[in-house]
Order: sequence, then structure tokens, then C-alpha cells
Amino acid sequence: MMGSPNRQIRDREESRSGWLHGFAVLTAWCAFGLIFIGGLVTSTGSGLAVPDWPLAFGRVFPKLAGGALFEHGHRLAAAAVGLLTVILTVWICLSDSRKWVRVLALSGLGAVVFQGLLGGATVILELPTAVSVSHALLAQAFFCVMVTLAIVTNPGWRARSLEKSGEEAAGGEAGPQRLCIATATVIFIQLLLGALMRHTHAGLAIPDFPLAFGGLVPPLGDPRVVIHFLHRLGAAAVAGFVIWTATRVIRRRPEESKLLWPACSLLALLAFQIILGALTIWTRKAVIPTTAHVAVGAGILAVTLILTLRLRERRETGDARRAHRWVAENVPV
Repeated sequence: MMGSPNRQIRDREESRSGWLHGFAVLTAWCAFGLIFIGGLVTSTGSGLAVPDWPLAFGRVFPKLAGGALFEHGHRLAAAAVGLLTVILTVWICLSDSRKWVRVLALSGLGAVVFQGLLGGATVILELPTAVSVSHALLAQAFFCVMVTLAIVTNPGWRARSLEKSGEEAAGGEAGPQRLCIATATVIFIQLLLGALMRHTHAGLAIPDFPLAFGGLVPPLGDPRVVIHFLHRLGAAAVAGFVIWTATRVIRRRPEESKLLWPACSLLALLAFQIILGALTIWTRKAVIPTTAHVAVGAGILAVTLILTLRLRERRETGDARRAHRWVAENVPV
């Protein structure tokens, strides 16, 4: 039996929204892969393996061997992510009625274009620290935009059902959401310190772990030692905030998988990140643990963002239910 025309239209709209959401998820994962590949370029010291830009040794496709494999491979991957971002932005602008989502997509497009220019500047200017660090941080910001688009294009973003009343949801989630925002801020600052450490070659300025030159506080006469030690202090701050955030969510919402999954993932990623940080020192910056350390840092930021957005979604849905209930109780029909 055929459904009503309205039902058929709604089904088609949900199907199109599902395809858009899937494409946004794909783009976000590709952005994450690009961060890993970019980390490989730095970890292998291949930043100037291709000395010209936008061409490579005067060609579009040079021989991919040695450092050029990593550097030009990074450029090709960046071009692919840029193309995906263009398609996603156009798709959202044509099909999503929410103005703020369209603005966010356009911001992501602007970020990926500017990121390409920064990448070129790092080569032309021969890896200046300020430009290299900005390039690394913008990559993280762009990744966050893509993760946000992947979340908010989900067809069920505004259609979640709540087990508790609107008042309980709206009043109960503000604290955890603010804590998630604070945690994400601390993580981003830590990523800044990590990028500064990598691009000032301070990764082994303190050669031992968990101690620092055999003590708790190293001699701070060398700027690179200061940067490295600040990164370790930042790691401790991130660990504290992540544990605080995750345990609070797990304790208060153990029955909600959409909150429980990212909270538990945060704890697992944190443990893995600590191990990778130790291995980076113990292996004298071996390529795999060093690069994975960069990627997992981005993953921790992304999962914190996902948790923040889901808490926000829960509050907005609770506000809407509270408003509907107020109208039903106070507005005569």
C-alpha cells in the first residue's frame, strides 16, 4: 500500500539528508587522515623535501621517493580533502535551510583554502616557526569544523527523544557542557604547545620520561626545555580535565549511549596518548609513535567536541519540549 504524498516527500528528504550526512562523515575522516599525513611530513623531516610550490621540482607529479613521497603525498591528500570540502559546502548551501550550518560550511571552505596557502608559505619561506605552527593549528580547527558538520547534518540531530522532562534536561546538562568546552579549550592550548615543540625541535629537549633530567622540574635555562616542560604540564592539565569530564558524564548519564560512548572513548584515548608520549621520548622520536601522538591528540579534541555537541543537542531538545509543554498548559485552544 502506497504511503501518503507527504510521507513519501519526507522519506525522500530524509534519504537525501542521510547521503549528505554520510558525505560529511567521510570528509571529516579524510581531514583526520590528512592530519596524520601532515604529522608524517614533520616526523620524517620531509618539510622541504620538495623545495618549490605549488609545483614539485617544476612538475605536477614528480617522482615519489624518499622525503618527496611524504611531502608531495601530503599535498595530493590536501588537494583531495579540499575537493571534498568544496563538494560538501555546495551541497550544504543548496540543501540545508539552517543559516548557521551554511555559514559553518563556508568557514570550513575558507579554512581549507587558507590552509593551502599557509602550506605553500611554509615551503617558500623555508619552514618559519610561526607559519608552521599556524599551519598545524589551522589543521586542527578545520578538522573541528568538519566534525561539527558531520554531527549536525545527521537527520536525527533535532529529533532525539528524551526520557526526562524538558526542565530536567535543560537544567541538568549546562554544567557538563561548560566543562566540555573548558576541556576542549585546554586541549587546543596543549595542541598549540605540541606544535610549537615540534617546530622548534624541542621534542627531545628533555630526554627522559617520566622524570625530567632525573628530577621533577628541569633546569629552565634553555627555551626549548621550557617549551617541552610546558607541554608536559599541559598534558597533566589535559589529563585532569578529560578525567573530570568523562567521569562526570558517565556518572550522571550512564544509560545514554550517545553520551557514554564518547566519554569512555576519551578515557581510552587519553591512556593511549600518554603511552605514545612516553614512547616518543623512549624511542628518540621514532616516526610511528611520534606521528600517532599528533593524530591521537586531534582525536581527543574531536571526541570532546562530539560530546559537547551532543550535550548541547540534548539541552536544545529539552528547551523545545519545555516550551511545547508550557504552551499546552497555558495557551487556551
